[in-house]
Amino acid sequence: MSDNRLSPAAEAYLYGFPLVFNISEMINASSKPGMYSAPVNTFGHARELLGAETRFVSANNDTLYSVAIVDIGDEPQVLHLPDADDRYYVMQFVDAWTNNFAYLGRRATGTKEGCYLLAGRGWSGDVPDGMMLLEVPTRVFGIIGRYAVEQSEEDLAVVGSLQDDTWLTPLSLYPGRPDNSGRQLGDLDTFPCDKRVKGELEFWEQFRSWMRLFPPPEAESEYIGKFEPLGLLAGESPYVDADAELAKTLAGGKDECLAFIKENLSLGEPVNGWKLAPHLFDYNMDYLGIGTLPGWVIKDRGEAYFMRAIAARVGLWGNHGYEANYLQTFVDDRGEELNGSRSYVLHFDQQPPVEAFWSITMYDAPDFYLVANPIERYSVGDRTPRLTYNEDGSLDIHIQHEEPAADKRNNWLPAPAGAFRPILRQYQPKAEALDGTWVVPPIKRVE
Repeated sequence: MSDNRLSPAAEAYLYGFPLVFNISEMINASSKPGMYSAPVNTFGHARELLGAETRFVSANNDTLYSVAIVDIGDEPQVLHLPDADDRYYVMQFVDAWTNNFAYLGRRATGTKEGCYLLAGRGWSGDVPDGMMLLEVPTRVFGIIGRYAVEQSEEDLAVVGSLQDDTWLTPLSLYPGRPDNSGRQLGDLDTFPCDKRVKGELEFWEQFRSWMRLFPPPEAESEYIGKFEPLGLLAGESPYVDADAELAKTLAGGKDECLAFIKENLSLGEPVNGWKLAPHLFDYNMDYLGIGTLPGWVIKDRGEAYFMRAIAARVGLWGNHGYEANYLQTFVDDRGEELNGSRSYVLHFDQQPPVEAFWSITMYDAPDFYLVANPIERYSVGDRTPRLTYNEDGSLDIHIQHEEPAADKRNNWLPAPAGAFRPILRQYQPKAEALDGTWVVPPIKRVE
């Protein structure tokens, strides 16, 4: 963020952190075994809901992920989506800088079968009949797909079939598909950088290299000029045998930036302890394509850089608020930090207003990972089996580390022994969920 409280090195780290963190996750998804790992231009499908074994920031426990890291450097790709029969799903398109630039799915384009041509901006080739052109702003980007699923073998099998019919193929092969049966995960060479740079300077080398690979928009060229003294605009790496003073400056900038993010992590004034941040992902100011809504753009670039870094830190690959609204809290009704040494209840007189569904998911703090527990329950929501409602139709969710009494067990959301942070997700939220008309009740401590 352009802020005189930050040194140039700290400001540079804030600007580059989302790019480096995002591409690092893309590399992991395309080169390391995982629940949705796959080679480039191939979907990796998670066949089970994610659990405590997952080490990804704020991963959801509501949908099966179908993730593809796509590179259109050689030629455009064709994306095929099946008929989902009104089931909630979304294909979220994320560029190298973490900008959400397009959506396909139930809210944006419906759930009928369709094919989309994924090509660079300004592509002038022919679009095959029956196919829609979807232009992309960076050569490499992610498709983060989510299919809603119930926790049953039958529904997992249904969604598995939908995933199998969700695929990519090069335009030159369409309507044929490549044979990926023999493809192996391996080192990804799509994101080159000088491998001689190690340790604390590796981030800065990745930032320098990947910013050259994915240039920022023209509107930011003057802004990034201030990074030249730090070596970030150099054609060859200045970090191989870096000057000691430069290395010290960069290390100090990182520490300063991370402290600044931590101090400013709370966005806006909380309501009942909950932070409503429907505009957290509005930092894309330059290209908004299919399925995006006008007006959901932060006006100030400096503020956008800051919000982009916050979003990468607490919810990488999160959606715009109109697709999925996220609310988080760290405190109870007394303003004290949530901790598994205490017991709590979240009481809904009226459930969250959504067009699709809602859930509340448990994460530890400060890592924001799903929390291991004896009943392997990571979230509670309107689709949770055997929820017990009160006589007046209201709902109590019991949040605690120790197993509650038998009459409360169906509504138990297990917490870790220490600090935690729950997230309330609203898929296809209604207007009253976004404008503050509907208010989330506080998490009340139970003596």
